[in-house]
Amino acid sequence: MPETVESLYASVVTRNPGEPEFHQAVREVLESIGPALARHPEYADARIIERICEPERQIIFRVPWEDDRGRIRVNRGFRVEFNSALGPFKGGLRFHPSVYLGIVKFLGFEQIFKNALTGLPIGAGKGGADFDPKGRSDREVMRFCQSFMTELYRHIGAETDVPAGDIGVGSREIGYLFGQYKRITNRYESGVLTGKGLSYGGAQARTEATGYGAVFFAEEMLHQTGDSLQGKRVVVSGSGNVASYAIEKVHQLGGTVVACSDSAGYLLDEKGIDLDVLREVKEHRRSRLDDYVREVPHAVVVADRTPWEVPCDLALPCATQNEIGGAEAAQLVAGGCVAVVEGANMPTTPEAVRILGRAGVRFAPGKAANAGGVAVSALEMQQNASRESWTFAQSEQRLRETMRDIHARCWATAEEYGLPGDYVAGANINGFRRVAEAMLAHGLV
Repeated sequence: MPETVESLYASVVTRNPGEPEFHQAVREVLESIGPALARHPEYADARIIERICEPERQIIFRVPWEDDRGRIRVNRGFRVEFNSALGPFKGGLRFHPSVYLGIVKFLGFEQIFKNALTGLPIGAGKGGADFDPKGRSDREVMRFCQSFMTELYRHIGAETDVPAGDIGVGSREIGYLFGQYKRITNRYESGVLTGKGLSYGGAQARTEATGYGAVFFAEEMLHQTGDSLQGKRVVVSGSGNVASYAIEKVHQLGGTVVACSDSAGYLLDEKGIDLDVLREVKEHRRSRLDDYVREVPHAVVVADRTPWEVPCDLALPCATQNEIGGAEAAQLVAGGCVAVVEGANMPTTPEAVRILGRAGVRFAPGKAANAGGVAVSALEMQQNASRESWTFAQSEQRLRETMRDIHARCWATAEEYGLPGDYVAGANINGFRRVAEAMLAHGLV
């Protein structure tokens, strides 16, 4: 980084101690936007970097709730409203024991550039709680969600801040949150949350959007070099919503996913993952991948290892942040991988990105490749505002067009700044420039 930008990064670290994920996300952006800063000195004059790295608002609150045994539990809730230069704050809620302010800020910062890349009028925010819905009854989850929304409701709205789901927050949780919002406000404000059920304002293809979108982006990357997904051997991490629909779309486009994973290890099925069995195991039984092998005996589960040791053409990390480190990147290179496309948020460490780059492995950052989820969320907001309901085919087509446009923006921006094929630089510069121009137009806010 240029010396002046390095100094700015150091000040971010000093002002935000003990938040390594946030520091990593900021550094990744600052390392690649130097050419844009050189071309636009007005950004430095207006202190755009300092302003963009500081959330507009950070909300931390107590969430008391009662479990099924009558015991009072207390969790901590968060909402970081990061940047509204392009529209109302937009981003998911994550319920997981690992959630703390640094995680929420990292996700919210990434969301700024992801949302800008969609070309849609949405700002960026993120939130969640250190609550674990796993092992909790529906009634316990309902009571937690109601308590969470009892505080959150005063900070959100269709034109202010529109949360959605993330890890640990699916259609069940969104339903409970929406019901409590409606109860407190006495308003049926459909656009206040996205990821809703189809029966009360949800969008077709929203559940599939992040996984599908990552594969559509991968398809565009391959097309750029005259290749396709047909016949490709693919490895996916995770086995939840994003991974499941990524697997589905890879199979539809002619590739074969041979491995996926959960927190206990990875599943290898050389004949291709059987999605019906995987979904029965993970979505309905909420069980481990060992159950898959009981149904599909030729498959194997490798405990306490990652799927990146499996030879593949394409890798889709769809689990969580920093799951591909230097050692895993070396395994992917050795296994013949030609492209890594992030379905999760920042799953690849900076060291791993450097190793992949030196080996000529194409790399698509999550802020570009997994933007499909928020793109369809914005389309859900559009349908809610106009009281429309699109078909699945319409929504999927808009998703595919959006991912094609994001790829084109990344590719063209990288070339414009003399960095052909650098998707990280293309995504960061394009998203940064769009937000920076809006912030300049709005004045000192």
